[in-house]
Amino acid sequence: MTNDSGDIAAYIGEAIARANVIDDVLPDVQPLPVARVGIIGGGTMGGGIAMNFVNIGIPVTIVETKQAALDRGLKTVRGHYERSAGRGRFPMEEVDVRMAAITGTLDLEDLSDCDLIIEAVFESMELKKDIFRRLDAIARPGAILASNTSGLDVDEIASVTGRPDSVIGLHFFSPANVMKLLEVVRGAATSDAVLVTAMKIARDIGKIAVVVGVCPGFVANRMLYPRQVEANTLLARGVMPWDVDRVLKAFGFKMGPFEMSDLAGLDIGWSKGANTGNPLRDALCEADRRGQKTRAGFYDYDENRTPSPSPVVAELIRATLKAPDGAAEVSDREILETCLFPLVNEGVKILQEGKAQRPSDIDLVWLFGYGWPQGNGGPMRWADSIGLDRVLARSEELGATNAWYKPADLLVRLVAEGRTLASL
Repeated sequence: MTNDSGDIAAYIGEAIARANVIDDVLPDVQPLPVARVGIIGGGTMGGGIAMNFVNIGIPVTIVETKQAALDRGLKTVRGHYERSAGRGRFPMEEVDVRMAAITGTLDLEDLSDCDLIIEAVFESMELKKDIFRRLDAIARPGAILASNTSGLDVDEIASVTGRPDSVIGLHFFSPANVMKLLEVVRGAATSDAVLVTAMKIARDIGKIAVVVGVCPGFVANRMLYPRQVEANTLLARGVMPWDVDRVLKAFGFKMGPFEMSDLAGLDIGWSKGANTGNPLRDALCEADRRGQKTRAGFYDYDENRTPSPSPVVAELIRATLKAPDGAAEVSDREILETCLFPLVNEGVKILQEGKAQRPSDIDLVWLFGYGWPQGNGGPMRWADSIGLDRVLARSEELGATNAWYKPADLLVRLVAEGRTLASL
Protein backbone atom coordinates (compact mmCIF):
# COMPACT_ATOMS: atom_id res chain seq x y z
CA MET A 1 0.00 0.00 0.00
CA THR A 2 1.46 3.35 -1.01
CA ASN A 3 1.07 6.59 0.86
CA ASP A 4 1.36 8.88 -2.15
CA SER A 5 -0.40 12.20 -1.42
CA GLY A 6 -2.71 11.69 -4.40
CA ASP A 7 -3.65 8.22 -3.19
CA ILE A 8 -4.29 9.55 0.32
CA ALA A 9 -6.45 12.41 -0.94
CA ALA A 10 -8.48 9.97 -3.02
CA TYR A 11 -8.81 7.60 -0.07
CA ILE A 12 -10.07 10.36 2.22
CA GLY A 13 -12.52 11.60 -0.40
CA GLU A 14 -13.88 8.09 -0.93
CA ALA A 15 -14.06 7.55 2.84
CA ILE A 16 -16.19 10.68 3.27
CA ALA A 17 -18.55 9.50 0.54
CA ARG A 18 -18.80 6.02 2.07
CA ALA A 19 -19.47 7.42 5.55
CA ASN A 20 -22.70 8.96 4.26
CA VAL A 21 -24.01 5.51 3.37
CA ILE A 22 -25.80 3.76 6.26
CA ASP A 23 -25.63 0.10 5.35
CA ASP A 24 -28.91 -1.09 6.86
CA VAL A 25 -31.08 1.95 6.07
CA LEU A 26 -33.10 1.90 2.87
CA PRO A 27 -32.20 4.71 0.45
CA ASP A 28 -35.82 5.90 0.22
CA VAL A 29 -35.98 6.94 3.91
CA GLN A 30 -36.63 10.69 3.89
CA PRO A 31 -35.12 13.19 6.38
CA LEU A 32 -37.39 15.12 8.71
CA PRO A 33 -37.67 18.90 8.29
CA VAL A 34 -35.49 20.99 10.63
CA ALA A 35 -36.52 24.65 10.60
CA ARG A 36 -35.64 25.62 14.18
CA VAL A 37 -33.03 24.28 16.60
CA GLY A 38 -32.92 24.45 20.38
CA ILE A 39 -29.70 24.15 22.38
CA ILE A 40 -29.50 23.55 26.11
CA GLY A 41 -26.33 25.10 27.47
CA GLY A 42 -24.79 28.38 26.32
CA GLY A 43 -21.18 27.64 27.17
CA THR A 44 -18.27 27.16 24.78
CA MET A 45 -19.77 24.01 23.29
CA GLY A 46 -23.39 25.16 23.15
CA GLY A 47 -22.49 28.51 21.61
CA GLY A 48 -20.26 26.86 19.02
CA ILE A 49 -22.99 24.40 18.08
CA ALA A 50 -25.47 27.25 17.70
CA MET A 51 -23.18 29.06 15.25
CA ASN A 52 -23.23 26.08 12.89
CA PHE A 53 -26.98 26.39 12.43
CA VAL A 54 -27.17 30.18 12.37
CA ASN A 55 -24.50 30.19 9.65
CA ILE A 56 -26.88 28.36 7.30
CA GLY A 57 -29.90 30.44 8.21
CA ILE A 58 -31.55 28.18 10.79
CA PRO A 59 -32.72 30.15 13.86
CA VAL A 60 -31.62 28.88 17.27
CA THR A 61 -32.97 29.15 20.80
CA ILE A 62 -30.34 28.79 23.54
CA VAL A 63 -31.44 27.89 27.07
CA GLU A 64 -29.33 28.62 30.14
CA THR A 65 -30.09 28.38 33.87
CA LYS A 66 -28.78 31.83 34.84
CA GLN A 67 -28.93 35.18 33.07
CA ALA A 68 -25.23 35.86 33.66
CA ALA A 69 -24.27 32.58 31.97
CA LEU A 70 -26.61 33.30 29.07
CA ASP A 71 -25.23 36.82 28.61
CA ARG A 72 -21.68 35.50 28.75
CA GLY A 73 -22.42 32.83 26.16
CA LEU A 74 -24.08 35.26 23.72
CA LYS A 75 -21.21 37.71 24.17
CA THR A 76 -18.75 34.94 23.25
CA VAL A 77 -20.71 34.07 20.10
CA ARG A 78 -20.82 37.74 19.08
CA GLY A 79 -17.07 37.95 19.62
CA HIS A 80 -16.50 35.02 17.27
CA TYR A 81 -18.63 36.65 14.60
CA GLU A 82 -16.95 40.03 15.00
CA ARG A 83 -13.53 38.46 14.59
CA SER A 84 -14.69 36.64 11.46
CA ALA A 85 -16.09 39.88 10.03
CA GLY A 86 -12.85 41.63 10.92
CA ARG A 87 -10.99 39.09 8.82
CA GLY A 88 -13.22 39.85 5.86
CA ARG A 89 -15.24 36.64 5.87
CA PHE A 90 -18.49 38.59 5.75
CA PRO A 91 -19.58 42.25 6.17
CA MET A 92 -19.60 43.62 9.73
CA GLU A 93 -23.35 44.31 9.50
CA GLU A 94 -23.85 40.57 9.06
CA VAL A 95 -22.86 40.14 12.73
CA ASP A 96 -26.13 41.70 13.90
CA VAL A 97 -28.10 39.66 11.36
CA ARG A 98 -26.65 36.43 12.69
CA MET A 99 -27.04 37.40 16.33
CA ALA A 100 -30.70 38.25 15.65
CA ALA A 101 -31.19 34.62 14.67
CA ILE A 102 -30.32 33.53 18.22
CA THR A 103 -32.91 33.75 20.99
CA GLY A 104 -31.65 33.44 24.55
CA THR A 105 -33.93 32.23 27.32
CA LEU A 106 -33.95 30.79 30.83
CA ASP A 107 -37.14 28.80 30.19
CA LEU A 108 -36.91 25.26 28.81
CA GLU A 109 -40.54 25.58 27.69
CA ASP A 110 -39.37 27.96 24.95
CA LEU A 111 -38.04 24.92 23.07
CA SER A 112 -41.53 23.55 22.46
CA ASP A 113 -41.56 24.65 18.81
CA CYS A 114 -38.08 23.31 17.91
CA ASP A 115 -37.57 20.50 15.41
CA LEU A 116 -34.19 19.51 16.82
CA ILE A 117 -33.08 20.04 20.42
CA ILE A 118 -29.43 19.46 21.35
CA GLU A 119 -28.42 19.11 24.99
CA ALA A 120 -24.89 20.43 25.55
CA VAL A 121 -24.43 20.48 29.32
CA PHE A 122 -21.89 19.08 31.79
CA GLU A 123 -21.02 15.40 31.25
CA SER A 124 -23.23 14.00 34.01
CA MET A 125 -25.60 11.11 33.34
CA GLU A 126 -28.05 12.17 36.04
CA LEU A 127 -28.15 15.75 34.78
CA LYS A 128 -28.70 14.65 31.21
CA LYS A 129 -31.44 12.20 32.19
CA ASP A 130 -33.20 14.91 34.16
CA ILE A 131 -33.10 17.21 31.12
CA PHE A 132 -34.43 14.53 28.78
CA ARG A 133 -37.29 13.72 31.17
CA ARG A 134 -38.28 17.36 31.04
CA LEU A 135 -37.82 17.59 27.28
CA ASP A 136 -40.07 14.58 26.80
CA ALA A 137 -42.93 16.60 28.29
CA ILE A 138 -42.06 19.83 26.46
CA ALA A 139 -40.88 18.97 22.94
CA ARG A 140 -43.41 18.71 20.17
CA PRO A 141 -44.25 15.25 18.78
CA GLY A 142 -41.69 14.24 16.19
CA ALA A 143 -38.94 16.55 17.47
CA ILE A 144 -35.46 15.06 17.52
CA LEU A 145 -33.84 15.00 20.97
CA ALA A 146 -30.05 14.88 20.79
CA SER A 147 -27.27 14.73 23.34
CA ASN A 148 -23.82 16.14 22.74
CA THR A 149 -22.33 13.60 25.16
CA SER A 150 -18.76 12.59 24.37
CA GLY A 151 -19.13 9.05 25.65
CA LEU A 152 -22.13 8.42 27.92
CA ASP A 153 -24.73 5.76 27.15
CA VAL A 154 -27.24 7.29 24.74
CA ASP A 155 -29.61 4.36 25.30
CA GLU A 156 -29.72 5.08 29.03
CA ILE A 157 -30.45 8.72 28.29
CA ALA A 158 -33.22 7.72 25.86
CA SER A 159 -34.73 5.32 28.39
CA VAL A 160 -36.18 8.15 30.50
CA THR A 161 -38.29 9.39 27.57
CA GLY A 162 -41.43 7.97 26.01
CA ARG A 163 -39.87 8.43 22.58
CA PRO A 164 -36.50 6.64 22.47
CA ASP A 165 -36.86 6.37 18.69
CA SER A 166 -36.43 10.19 18.54
CA VAL A 167 -33.23 10.24 20.63
CA ILE A 168 -29.75 10.34 19.09
CA GLY A 169 -26.23 11.37 20.04
CA LEU A 170 -24.58 14.29 18.21
CA HIS A 171 -21.02 14.47 19.50
CA PHE A 172 -19.52 17.74 18.28
CA PHE A 173 -15.80 18.30 18.80
CA SER A 174 -14.48 21.47 20.40
CA PRO A 175 -14.45 24.17 19.18
CA ALA A 176 -17.76 23.11 17.67
CA ASN A 177 -17.93 26.01 15.22
CA VAL A 178 -14.54 25.00 13.77
CA MET A 179 -13.96 21.24 14.08
CA LYS A 180 -15.20 19.23 11.11
CA LEU A 181 -16.03 15.91 12.76
CA LEU A 182 -19.44 14.93 14.08
CA GLU A 183 -19.98 11.52 15.65
CA VAL A 184 -23.61 10.58 15.04
CA VAL A 185 -24.43 8.11 17.80
CA ARG A 186 -27.14 5.66 16.84
CA GLY A 187 -29.09 4.37 19.81
CA ALA A 188 -30.72 0.95 19.93
CA ALA A 189 -34.14 2.53 19.28
CA THR A 190 -33.12 5.49 17.08
CA SER A 191 -35.41 5.52 14.04
CA ASP A 192 -34.01 5.44 10.52
CA ALA A 193 -35.65 8.79 9.76
CA VAL A 194 -33.95 10.43 12.75
CA LEU A 195 -30.60 8.95 11.77
CA VAL A 196 -30.96 10.07 8.14
CA THR A 197 -31.97 13.55 9.32
CA ALA A 198 -28.91 13.79 11.55
CA MET A 199 -26.62 12.85 8.68
CA LYS A 200 -28.25 15.37 6.34
CA ILE A 201 -28.13 18.23 8.82
CA ALA A 202 -24.47 17.39 9.49
CA ARG A 203 -23.70 17.81 5.80
CA ASP A 204 -25.77 21.00 5.67
CA ILE A 205 -23.66 22.60 8.42
CA GLY A 206 -20.42 21.47 6.79
CA LYS A 207 -19.49 18.59 9.07
CA ILE A 208 -17.98 15.23 8.22
CA ALA A 209 -20.39 12.86 9.95
CA VAL A 210 -19.68 9.28 10.96
CA VAL A 211 -22.29 6.89 12.33
CA VAL A 212 -21.09 5.17 15.51
CA GLY A 213 -22.68 2.79 17.98
CA VAL A 214 -23.28 3.13 21.69
CA CYS A 215 -20.24 2.12 23.75
CA PRO A 216 -18.12 3.93 26.35
CA GLY A 217 -16.35 6.78 24.55
CA PHE A 218 -17.90 5.88 21.18
CA VAL A 219 -15.06 5.69 18.61
CA ALA A 220 -12.89 8.77 19.15
CA ASN A 221 -12.57 8.80 22.93
CA ARG A 222 -12.62 5.03 23.29
CA MET A 223 -9.53 4.82 21.09
CA LEU A 224 -7.89 7.88 22.63
CA TYR A 225 -8.01 6.42 26.13
CA PRO A 226 -5.45 3.61 25.67
CA ARG A 227 -3.09 6.04 23.96
CA GLN A 228 -3.23 8.33 26.97
CA VAL A 229 -2.84 5.44 29.41
CA GLU A 230 0.18 4.02 27.61
CA ALA A 231 1.77 7.46 27.28
CA ASN A 232 1.61 7.65 31.07
CA THR A 233 3.07 4.15 31.52
CA LEU A 234 6.09 5.34 29.56
CA LEU A 235 6.69 8.02 32.20
CA ALA A 236 6.93 5.31 34.86
CA ARG A 237 9.75 3.81 32.78
CA GLY A 238 11.68 7.07 32.91
CA VAL A 239 10.62 8.51 29.54
CA MET A 240 9.94 12.23 29.85
CA PRO A 241 6.66 13.82 28.60
CA TRP A 242 8.53 15.96 26.06
CA ASP A 243 10.13 12.84 24.57
CA VAL A 244 6.75 11.17 24.10
CA ASP A 245 5.36 14.34 22.53
CA ARG A 246 8.43 14.73 20.32
CA VAL A 247 7.99 11.24 18.87
CA LEU A 248 4.29 11.68 18.17
CA LYS A 249 4.87 15.09 16.59
CA ALA A 250 7.61 13.61 14.42
CA PHE A 251 5.01 11.05 13.33
CA GLY A 252 2.82 13.93 12.21
CA PHE A 253 0.55 14.96 15.09
CA LYS A 254 0.47 18.72 15.68
CA MET A 255 0.43 18.12 19.42
CA GLY A 256 1.55 15.30 21.68
CA PRO A 257 -0.60 13.76 24.45
CA PHE A 258 1.00 15.79 27.25
CA GLU A 259 0.78 19.08 25.37
CA MET A 260 -2.85 18.20 24.68
CA SER A 261 -3.45 17.56 28.39
CA ASP A 262 -1.91 20.91 29.29
CA LEU A 263 -4.12 22.65 26.73
CA ALA A 264 -7.30 21.01 28.05
CA GLY A 265 -6.34 21.60 31.69
CA LEU A 266 -5.03 18.98 34.12
CA ASP A 267 -7.64 19.86 36.73
CA ILE A 268 -10.70 18.74 34.75
CA GLY A 269 -12.59 16.54 37.22
CA TRP A 270 -10.02 17.24 39.96
CA SER A 271 -10.44 19.14 43.24
CA LYS A 272 -7.89 20.09 45.87
CA GLY A 273 -6.91 17.15 48.05
CA ALA A 274 -8.39 14.63 45.64
CA ASN A 275 -6.84 11.24 44.96
CA THR A 276 -7.77 10.42 41.37
CA GLY A 277 -5.63 7.31 41.06
CA ASN A 278 -3.13 9.26 38.96
CA PRO A 279 -0.51 10.39 41.50
CA LEU A 280 1.47 12.45 39.01
CA ARG A 281 -1.58 14.41 37.88
CA ASP A 282 -2.61 14.96 41.50
CA ALA A 283 0.88 16.18 42.39
CA LEU A 284 0.96 18.56 39.42
CA CYS A 285 -2.43 20.05 40.29
CA GLU A 286 -1.55 20.38 43.98
CA ALA A 287 1.55 22.31 42.89
CA ASP A 288 -0.78 24.58 40.85
CA ARG A 289 0.67 23.15 37.64
CA ARG A 290 -2.70 22.80 35.92
CA GLY A 291 -1.75 23.40 32.32
CA GLN A 292 -1.38 26.34 29.99
CA LYS A 293 -3.87 28.42 31.97
CA THR A 294 -1.48 28.49 34.96
CA ARG A 295 1.60 28.67 32.68
CA ALA A 296 2.74 25.37 34.15
CA GLY A 297 1.64 21.78 33.66
CA PHE A 298 3.72 18.98 32.21
CA TYR A 299 5.67 21.86 30.67
CA ASP A 300 6.69 25.34 31.73
CA TYR A 301 5.10 28.07 29.57
CA ASP A 302 6.25 31.60 28.81
CA GLU A 303 3.96 34.60 28.27
CA ASN A 304 3.29 33.40 24.70
CA ARG A 305 2.37 29.92 25.97
CA THR A 306 5.47 28.42 24.37
CA PRO A 307 6.29 25.15 26.16
CA SER A 308 9.68 24.14 27.52
CA PRO A 309 10.75 20.99 29.44
CA SER A 310 10.45 21.38 33.19
CA PRO A 311 13.04 20.08 35.66
CA VAL A 312 10.34 20.32 38.34
CA VAL A 313 8.17 17.84 36.42
CA ALA A 314 11.11 15.52 35.82
CA GLU A 315 11.65 15.39 39.57
CA LEU A 316 7.94 14.87 40.28
CA ILE A 317 7.90 11.94 37.85
CA ARG A 318 10.78 10.29 39.69
CA ALA A 319 9.21 10.97 43.09
CA THR A 320 5.60 10.00 42.39
CA LEU A 321 6.06 7.20 39.83
CA LYS A 322 9.36 5.81 41.18
CA ALA A 323 10.70 6.22 37.66
CA PRO A 324 14.35 5.44 36.94
CA ASP A 325 16.76 8.34 37.29
CA GLY A 326 18.12 9.46 33.95
CA ALA A 327 17.00 8.70 30.38
CA ALA A 328 15.21 5.41 29.91
CA GLU A 329 16.48 2.99 27.31
CA VAL A 330 13.31 3.19 25.25
CA SER A 331 13.65 3.78 21.52
CA ASP A 332 11.52 6.24 19.55
CA ARG A 333 10.01 3.31 17.69
CA GLU A 334 8.97 1.66 20.94
CA ILE A 335 7.45 4.92 22.19
CA LEU A 336 5.43 5.23 18.98
CA GLU A 337 4.23 1.63 19.00
CA THR A 338 3.42 1.71 22.71
CA CYS A 339 1.17 4.73 22.18
CA LEU A 340 -0.43 3.87 18.85
CA PHE A 341 -0.73 0.08 18.59
CA PRO A 342 -3.20 -0.20 21.53
CA LEU A 343 -5.21 2.54 19.83
CA VAL A 344 -5.31 0.53 16.60
CA ASN A 345 -6.22 -2.67 18.46
CA GLU A 346 -9.11 -0.85 20.15
CA GLY A 347 -10.27 0.30 16.72
CA VAL A 348 -10.32 -3.30 15.51
CA LYS A 349 -12.40 -4.25 18.57
CA ILE A 350 -14.84 -1.47 17.65
CA LEU A 351 -15.20 -2.96 14.16
CA GLN A 352 -15.55 -6.44 15.62
CA GLU A 353 -18.40 -5.22 17.86
CA GLY A 354 -20.14 -3.41 15.02
CA LYS A 355 -19.79 -0.01 16.69
CA ALA A 356 -18.38 1.46 13.47
CA GLN A 357 -19.50 0.49 9.99
CA ARG A 358 -16.12 0.29 8.29
CA PRO A 359 -12.37 0.93 8.87
CA SER A 360 -12.44 4.11 6.79
CA ASP A 361 -15.10 5.57 9.11
CA ILE A 362 -12.67 5.15 12.01
CA ASP A 363 -9.96 6.84 9.95
CA LEU A 364 -12.24 9.84 9.40
CA VAL A 365 -12.93 10.10 13.13
CA TRP A 366 -9.23 10.37 13.85
CA LEU A 367 -8.29 12.51 10.85
CA PHE A 368 -10.92 15.15 11.57
CA GLY A 369 -11.51 14.73 15.30
CA TYR A 370 -8.03 14.29 16.78
CA GLY A 371 -5.66 15.53 14.11
CA TRP A 372 -4.23 12.20 12.96
CA PRO A 373 -1.62 13.11 10.30
CA GLN A 374 -3.36 13.03 6.94
CA GLY A 375 -0.22 11.81 5.20
CA ASN A 376 -0.98 8.17 6.04
CA GLY A 377 -4.77 8.26 5.87
CA GLY A 378 -5.70 7.42 9.46
CA PRO A 379 -4.91 4.69 12.02
CA MET A 380 -6.63 1.81 10.23
CA ARG A 381 -5.01 2.54 6.88
CA TRP A 382 -1.66 3.13 8.58
CA ALA A 383 -1.91 -0.23 10.37
CA ASP A 384 -2.49 -1.94 7.04
CA SER A 385 0.51 -0.15 5.52
CA ILE A 386 2.97 -1.17 8.24
CA GLY A 387 1.57 -4.71 8.62
CA LEU A 388 -1.09 -5.98 10.98
CA ASP A 389 1.35 -8.65 12.17
CA ARG A 390 3.39 -5.90 13.87
CA VAL A 391 0.29 -4.61 15.63
CA LEU A 392 -0.64 -8.15 16.67
CA ALA A 393 2.81 -8.92 18.08
CA ARG A 394 2.85 -5.77 20.22
CA SER A 395 -0.75 -6.34 21.34
CA GLU A 396 0.13 -9.87 22.46
CA GLU A 397 3.08 -8.49 24.42
CA LEU A 398 0.96 -5.84 26.15
CA GLY A 399 -1.94 -8.24 26.62
CA ALA A 400 0.26 -10.65 28.56
CA THR A 401 0.30 -8.24 31.51
CA ASN A 402 -2.98 -6.35 30.92
CA ALA A 403 -6.02 -8.20 29.59
CA TRP A 404 -7.44 -4.96 28.26
CA TYR A 405 -4.77 -4.98 25.53
CA LYS A 406 -5.39 -8.56 24.48
CA PRO A 407 -5.48 -8.62 20.67
CA ALA A 408 -8.92 -8.34 19.11
CA ASP A 409 -10.14 -11.68 17.76
CA LEU A 410 -10.66 -9.97 14.42
CA LEU A 411 -7.03 -8.83 14.38
CA VAL A 412 -5.84 -12.37 15.07
CA ARG A 413 -8.04 -13.72 12.28
CA LEU A 414 -6.97 -11.13 9.71
CA VAL A 415 -3.29 -11.81 10.35
CA ALA A 416 -3.85 -15.58 10.17
CA GLU A 417 -5.63 -15.17 6.83
CA GLY A 418 -3.08 -12.69 5.47
CA ARG A 419 -5.75 -10.05 5.04
CA THR A 420 -5.90 -6.32 5.71
CA LEU A 421 -8.49 -4.16 7.45
CA ALA A 422 -9.28 -2.64 4.05
CA SER A 423 -10.42 -6.09 2.90
CA LEU A 424 -13.36 -5.83 5.30
